Amino acid sequence: MNDEFTNSRRDFMKNGAGLLGGAALMAMVPPGIRSAAWAAGSDAPELKEVKVGFIPLTDCASVVIASVMKFDEKYGIKIMPSKEASWAAVRDKVVNGELHAAHVLYGLVYGVHLGIGGPKKDMAVLMSINNNGQAITLSNQLRDKGATTGETLKKLIDTDKRDYTFAQTFPTGTHAMWLYYWLANYGIDPFRDVKNITVPPPQMVANMRVGNMDGFCVGEPWGNRAIADNIGFTAATTQDIWKDHPEKVLGSTAEFVQKYPNTARAMIMAMLEASKYIDVMANRRKVAGIIAEKSYVNCPVEVIDQRLEGKYENGLGKKWNDPNYMKFYNDGAVNFPYLSDGMWFLTQHKRWGLLKEDPDYLAVAKQINQIELYKQAAAQVKVPVPRDVMRSSRLIDGTVWDGKDPKKYAASFKVRA
Repeated sequence: MNDEFTNSRRDFMKNGAGLLGGAALMAMVPPGIRSAAWAAGSDAPELKEVKVGFIPLTDCASVVIASVMKFDEKYGIKIMPSKEASWAAVRDKVVNGELHAAHVLYGLVYGVHLGIGGPKKDMAVLMSINNNGQAITLSNQLRDKGATTGETLKKLIDTDKRDYTFAQTFPTGTHAMWLYYWLANYGIDPFRDVKNITVPPPQMVANMRVGNMDGFCVGEPWGNRAIADNIGFTAATTQDIWKDHPEKVLGSTAEFVQKYPNTARAMIMAMLEASKYIDVMANRRKVAGIIAEKSYVNCPVEVIDQRLEGKYENGLGKKWNDPNYMKFYNDGAVNFPYLSDGMWFLTQHKRWGLLKEDPDYLAVAKQINQIELYKQAAAQVKVPVPRDVMRSSRLIDGTVWDGKDPKKYAASFKVRA
């Protein structure tokens, strides 16, 4: 863009602001120039206040920190965090527009887009929020019967015949997929061998306390809280299942991105700034203190901070420093919305019969994951982006996922619907 156009456009925007809204002004700018202007960060957000939903989990931290530390104000918006009771509530409020965006389960966004996780609505993933940091918790009653690992759980289920109940947080969500994957790795069919139910994250510990389930998969701090309350133990972390796995995302409807592209970009930029801040280990105790408040996670600081700093104990006497603790930035590697990450959830939806037919995996991921928007935001806040929109990972069962043949991958599992 030449200087003459830049100056004249700046004057026009300044003088015309009182007559036309930003969206109307931008409609008058040719698309190629408009894209360059966005990349230069010269367009003001269409909305000043952005209501962003979250569930009380440790990985809501970047939403909260972006607001509390005022990273959002640097980019012309004010993020208004909205605490929600369940993932179903988050879904409904994002779909109907009560929330502009949300800290949300990766698989929930994909499920809604395909109409298998509630009302069908075109959706968008703006960025990935975190990797790692969830856990599979088993009850002390199972421990007392010798079931402390996947192998011993399988043996107990085969020999001590009764109904076993496991809980996840949303049918197409991340916790459901980790739980099913982990059980299946040990030959336990999550639908035939056990019963599975849906429970909101903050209610997991209370439900296990009264004996409503034998195990659950949820985000922190509720896995650690079960140990602190002496009602369960950690049988596996989700990073045991998939190191640096995708987890929560900043999600919205596609309509929101189309209507408010500058606002969406500003949100990504503010969240990237927060992600950088949280990933400085020296800041994590402070972060834990902030999100521990009643208006956010409502959990003791120590319960949150321990695993946020990578200091693990499993409730069975083992303690370790986990290098694969919950990460929010990791030099930008966390935040890029890899197409292969989204596609993986689709393969699991197909594996478990949530999808009856194979979708066009790549096409769906390209529709949902806002790669170009993310790149524009990342460039503004100097966050590196990978060269490839796919990544390769090895999971707990030895399978390698690289996004190259999703249909074959989805059909390759011995235990499936």
